[in-house]
Amino acid sequence: MNRLVVILLTLLAPLVAWSEENVDAARKLAIRLMGEKLARQIDFREVDADRDFFCLRGDGDRIVIEGNTSGSMAVGLGHYLKYCCHVSVPWDSAERLALPSSLPRVERPVRREALVENRFFLNYCTFGYTMVWWQWKDWERFIDWMAINGVNMPLAITGQESVWYRVWTQLGLTDEEVRSYFTGPAHLPWHRMINLDRWQGPLPMSWLEHQERLQRRIVERERQLGMRPVLPAFAGHVPEAIKRVFPEADVSRVSSWGGFKDEYRSFFLNPMDSLFFRIQTLFLQEQTRLYGTDHVYGVDPFNEVAPPSWEPSFLARAGQTIYSSLADNDPQALWVQMTWLFYIDSSHWTFPRISAYLGSVPRGRLLLLDYFAENTEVWRLTERYCGHRFVWCYLGNFGGNTMLAGNMAESGRRIAATLNEADNLSGIGSTLEGMDCNPVMYEYVLDKAWSRVMTDDEWIDAWADRRLGKSNPHNRRAWHLLVDSVYTRPAALGQAPLVNSRPSLRGYGNWTTNPAYYYNNKVLYDVWKEMLAAAKANKRVTNAHAFDLVNMGRQYLSNRFKDLRDSIAVAYERREITYATETGMKMETLLSQLDSLLTLHPYFSFQRWISGASSMGEDAADSIYYRRNAKTLLTTWGETPQSLNDYASRTWAGLVSHYYQPRWHELICELLMDIKLGAAFDQRLLNNALYGLEQRFVYDDKETYTPPRPVSKPLDFITRLQATWRPIPKDK
Repeated sequence: MNRLVVILLTLLAPLVAWSEENVDAARKLAIRLMGEKLARQIDFREVDADRDFFCLRGDGDRIVIEGNTSGSMAVGLGHYLKYCCHVSVPWDSAERLALPSSLPRVERPVRREALVENRFFLNYCTFGYTMVWWQWKDWERFIDWMAINGVNMPLAITGQESVWYRVWTQLGLTDEEVRSYFTGPAHLPWHRMINLDRWQGPLPMSWLEHQERLQRRIVERERQLGMRPVLPAFAGHVPEAIKRVFPEADVSRVSSWGGFKDEYRSFFLNPMDSLFFRIQTLFLQEQTRLYGTDHVYGVDPFNEVAPPSWEPSFLARAGQTIYSSLADNDPQALWVQMTWLFYIDSSHWTFPRISAYLGSVPRGRLLLLDYFAENTEVWRLTERYCGHRFVWCYLGNFGGNTMLAGNMAESGRRIAATLNEADNLSGIGSTLEGMDCNPVMYEYVLDKAWSRVMTDDEWIDAWADRRLGKSNPHNRRAWHLLVDSVYTRPAALGQAPLVNSRPSLRGYGNWTTNPAYYYNNKVLYDVWKEMLAAAKANKRVTNAHAFDLVNMGRQYLSNRFKDLRDSIAVAYERREITYATETGMKMETLLSQLDSLLTLHPYFSFQRWISGASSMGEDAADSIYYRRNAKTLLTTWGETPQSLNDYASRTWAGLVSHYYQPRWHELICELLMDIKLGAAFDQRLLNNALYGLEQRFVYDDKETYTPPRPVSKPLDFITRLQATWRPIPKDK
């Protein structure tokens, strides 16, 4: 063989192998989503390009998807499924895809290019509010969902406690000191963000081992699909016991957080202490050994806690030292930091302090996440982050709360303006706290990272079509009504249906459960009716449309419940016992029927959450521990009473009937008794009774939270619900 040919083949062999790996990853993705029979009709081809792109076209009876990476080909597959097959691909593994029996042709070629390099997804909190009990089947579907929606920079912080366990024990801490330093599983995100230590610990060793195995699979699959997982690095958080081993270390206690007692406050090692570099080195070496690296590290000191000093000189030294500790271990290191702290604590994070902190890191080595940009674009308030690259992020959800929210049109306008104005924009993404009840917003935002092929109105039509599996005027009308009337404001801290709030005669029980909404509830009723009409006309209901039917009804009935509570308050003030009794019965009926409605889709199942927690246990005692931790996060959150009570509330089947309804029953009974006796209502006494109820719920080791009677004919049931709970005059 010609010597030059041999040399060329030798040089090209790794590229050919890599190309085959990318095509193979895309093909396997198609098989997982579509099944082998349909997937065999698609040809994936890798094409070299300077930026991420895909091209979708027909070739006889074949579907051809070209792209420069496995991730780009995945986006091409997603485009084909969404816009040619009218298939909704959910992030929830419990939902099946409503696939066509045969693949439709591609009428016209489609080519789209990525407008930004990075498409970020996830939030520390998501790993508690949603993912904490996930097994591989859940992660596998979710990673596939991220791939077809273009995500290439996911936060990947599962399994870090296993790394920390090795680091801390290498440094001389005992097994008990380390595992007691960790919180319970559902609260680990706030432990990782230096907010909280020890709450509901110690963490079982079996948990660490399980999460390590899971993380290996997560990052392997994400890399196969062209993603660069953002792994954690040391940000200064240390166990209190570190002072026993290193008594001279400059360790301070951070400010209190979330209403927790001092015993749960975290400890911070001054980055200028020489021990900081040693810990960073040990952590990165151990993490790289276990999980590899893509040289992208999330480091978030001072999140919702005060630094040891607010002097700009200290902040500059801290930033420079943290970066150096990364770069000395990995010269390619890219530091990723959320800028939520600049928004939530803007009174302390003044521009001189921000400038000192950010200015200590070389340009190109720091990537900032503009965390809540649909509400406040921090890049505009900080002289474009002093020139550092940033990612425009849509947050959209706090605590995983079940509340319809999102400002679609405004988010689209802001993204377009940022693309046009900010030359240091490096990405578009989402930082949702929980995988909530507004999936439309996240797919919309991620789609904005790619060159446009349709208007927003056309996008909404296409979304409506794939939720039902085909075009239907009722469903399209419903979604346009939603976008124009309901999806007009950003999500807000502490918003939640009044159903989920600790009962009160007026207002709402805590800042964490503000039930305010800014649309006419009759519009939402009309949306719900249109979706029901679409389902009846279609003669079959996809999983996606079933989710929408339940979701609209859930919010509409929750808004109606607020009207009933206000009515019983008026009846109490007027001492009208008959009216109060009738209204109390309506409240109880609505809650029971709401719980039954929620059983119609597994996404809204509290039993599923509890079963996930129980499955983590290696024995009965472990299962009880995990269930208590799972129930705590969604109800009392932490110590009770304290400021985060109900922050992660969910309008879920089983949680309504076993937790929220019993609380409201207490209020109704108290009001009726006070009217009969001529007594004054005492909220403090009611809160004491509710406190006992909440504690019993958390520590009751009940395993089953399923309704006693399942709904047999869902569409007939929803029809009856709509007839029963028609809008009242001037409904708001």
